[in-house]
Amino acid sequence: MSKVRVEHLTKVFGKTQQQALEMIQQNESKNKIFEATGSTVGVYDVGFEVEEGEIFVVMGLSGSGKSTLIRLINRLINPTSGNIYIDDEDVSKMDKKQLREVRRHKINMVFQNFGLFPNRTIVENTEYGLEVRGIDKEERKELAEKALDNSGLLSFKDQYPNQLSGGMQQRVGLARALANDPEILLMDEAFSALDPLIRREMQDELLKLQERVQKTIIFITHDLNEALRIGDRIALMKDGKLMQIGTGEEILTHPANEFVREFVEDVDRSKVLTAENIMVPAFTTNIEIDGPNVALKRMRTEEVSMLLAVDRKRYLKGSLTAESALEARNKDLPLKQVIDKNVRKVDKNMLVTEIFSLIYNSAAPLAVVDDKDRLVGVIIRGSVIGALTNQADANEEGVALSV
Repeated sequence: MSKVRVEHLTKVFGKTQQQALEMIQQNESKNKIFEATGSTVGVYDVGFEVEEGEIFVVMGLSGSGKSTLIRLINRLINPTSGNIYIDDEDVSKMDKKQLREVRRHKINMVFQNFGLFPNRTIVENTEYGLEVRGIDKEERKELAEKALDNSGLLSFKDQYPNQLSGGMQQRVGLARALANDPEILLMDEAFSALDPLIRREMQDELLKLQERVQKTIIFITHDLNEALRIGDRIALMKDGKLMQIGTGEEILTHPANEFVREFVEDVDRSKVLTAENIMVPAFTTNIEIDGPNVALKRMRTEEVSMLLAVDRKRYLKGSLTAESALEARNKDLPLKQVIDKNVRKVDKNMLVTEIFSLIYNSAAPLAVVDDKDRLVGVIIRGSVIGALTNQADANEEGVALSV
């Protein structure tokens, strides 16, 4: 069951909403609609689901509707039409009392501008949401200190915001949001005001924190690299409409339309693509079944001089060269006695940028294994070069190196 579900969500700002809706149905631009009607289309007919524990990133350029969308989800803005479900409860139909309970217990929000009180200490800032809820002083202090400890800030609890760097202030804002132990965290351009280095550190902090707390996070950003780095899935918006939803790899390799294609064309794919994305099938020999004659015949058929050795369950055991197979045949030895157990391998989730240094000076392919050390494919140098140069296929050198 999804944690958050949005169905046909629309928001139009202005008095001539019907006319604006008719124009957007005719694919008129936001600017043209505003000029003709004086109304602004914030979000139009948006629908998606967010799974529990997922980091779902909504991204787009300025005016795309992403910030309006996140404010609709917690009803800071009321929708023109459509539905917003949290745990199958329709937030769009809730009265003020019901909304207050949802905001106190299920949803919390982290904004771009920190929002810390300068006259309160870090722990007092972190306690604020609990104080509003009426939690007694001792309990809220305990919960606030736990949230600060999770964010690595407990030693700074008695300092004031102006004594901390921008990145640390944002970590306090995150700790304050988590102190209420919300099920859903909404983050609106939370890191965009930070310097690039601090911003990357905060992305790392968020990912580490998510490993521990496993919240459902809806994260708004205009930065595609940030979206690719932290998002389990990404929703790309333009002029209030959803253009595409998918994993970073899906959006990069299969853009839904020309807008998405242009949006992602300058992205460094090598920082997103993994070994699994660029590997090719491996030629193998099962050393529990095959003998040297079978292995040699396979080499002749595939026109290769080496096979990767696996067992019945495809666990990687090593590599077998033609010379070793001939030795096994001449000496009547089982293949497992002549294989080279020092075969080079990489995890299927390793990034292409990390693989490049491993294969750059070697013509030998790399075995790709899963988390249980089972063989899933091989990487050839040409595939890495092709990925680094944004080519669809490996160059001729890579093909020649295939095992």
